[in-house]
Amino acid sequence: MVALPPAEDKTVSAIYDAYAAEQGSGYRNHLGASMIGAECSRAIWLSWRWATRANHSGRMLRLFETGHQAESRFIHDLRRIGVTVMALDPETGQQFNLRDASGHFGGSMDSVAVGFPEAPKAWHVCEFKTHSEKSFTSLKKDGVEKSKPTHFAQMQIYMHLAGIERAFYLAVNKNTDELYQERIRYDAECALRLVTKAARIIASVEPPARISSDPTHFECKFCDHAAVCHGDAMPERHCRSCLHSAPAPEGEWMCARHVEIIPPDAQRTGCVAHLFIPALVHGEQVDAGEDWVMYVLSSGEKWMDDAQDALDYKK
Repeated sequence: MVALPPAEDKTVSAIYDAYAAEQGSGYRNHLGASMIGAECSRAIWLSWRWATRANHSGRMLRLFETGHQAESRFIHDLRRIGVTVMALDPETGQQFNLRDASGHFGGSMDSVAVGFPEAPKAWHVCEFKTHSEKSFTSLKKDGVEKSKPTHFAQMQIYMHLAGIERAFYLAVNKNTDELYQERIRYDAECALRLVTKAARIIASVEPPARISSDPTHFECKFCDHAAVCHGDAMPERHCRSCLHSAPAPEGEWMCARHVEIIPPDAQRTGCVAHLFIPALVHGEQVDAGEDWVMYVLSSGEKWMDDAQDALDYKK
């Protein structure tokens, strides 16, 4: 008897597809505090310049949503023991949204709270996280700063921008529902180093050096930008990857070609005057004109990056 093929999980596939269809552009307008603690500045810069569009599977997007949904339970847990938790900014009715002086760097705090048994009178930045068994074990053994340096950096930035000197890290083991807590002190020196790092990345017209020249290096191997950074893949074509664009004050972007501020929606599409930032092209620049740049690619072929016409971003 011929075995029947395994039944296709059409409902599960449809659920995943629905998540994937709703994931948006895959670009973040600002440089997030959640990534500034990463060791590789080049990867941070490539994310900032949208070199590779975030394109997660439906399953991963659902996992991210599970993490977001856990925040309301953390808040409920704290309130039931008498902690006062403010999850929304009373001035906006939205999450607390923090930015540095440039308007380009910052993030959204999960909440702020006061009334913790360990320090009843001190306001704390709250950071809520979910962990796998392996990650949670490491967290319990080594603490946040060592086991999760990006989370530690994120809290330092939030404390710095909010003017709060304590943070409360509350995490859950997704396998067992065990909770972990840690109070974090504001470290001004650490925070200022991170703010300076962010300013340097934002202002840089070229990507910083790679963390490793070996594409099989652990961080490189699992990096979203591996194909652009180590391979021959071209970055996405839009305003952030264009040599004419640069960050402007108050979180805006300026186009030197059109001599105007670039609207946020237009940044995602760019225009036909787009020319790649030369450092993002896998080749040597050998010639250039007003609207074109000639390269000799790593393959030895010549390639011209040229603009067909200069259109207004608002059209």
